[in-house]
Formats: sequence, C-alpha cells, structure tokens
Amino acid sequence: MKVSVWDTYVKRDDDRVMHFDILVPSDLTDEQKVFSFGADYLKSKDIPEKELSTKECRFCHIAKASDEVIAAIEQKGYFIIEMENCN
Repeated sequence: MKVSVWDTYVKRDDDRVMHFDILVPSDLTDEQKVFSFGADYLKSKDIPEKELSTKECRFCHIAKASDEVIAAIEQKGYFIIEMENCN
C-alpha cells in the first residue's frame, strides 16, 4: 500500500510546537478528512481542539507503508508518526 504523508505542526498552549505526520491511503485527497484525522489525534493527546489547515498540515510525499501502518489505516483510516513535542 502506498500512503500520503502529511507533515503537520501545531503550536501547543505551552508554546512548544508539536510535529507529527499523518499517513493516509494515497488515494485519499480530501484535505478536510486528513485534517479531521489530525484533530482526532490531538483530542487523543488531550490537546485543546485546534483547527488544522494547509498552514499547519501539508502534503509532503508518498511512501510505501509498513505492515503496522497498513493495519492502523485499515482499522481507523490513518496512522500518526510522532516527531517532536507530542508527549
């Protein structure tokens, strides 16, 4: 499976910037759907709801998915790779 990688940055209330990637099937082109996955992730981290846009979340590239990523996408539609300040 090929996935689209959306590079995402969100400023937290403590002024740190969270950096994470949202991975979705490469045929998913609806930006609002990708942004909703980012909002779901932020909610799971107890980060106050932030509105994501192309300012915070941009398509980066397409990559081949690992088995772990494929399983997560089949289960919930997306996979998150935490990069910086996600905890």
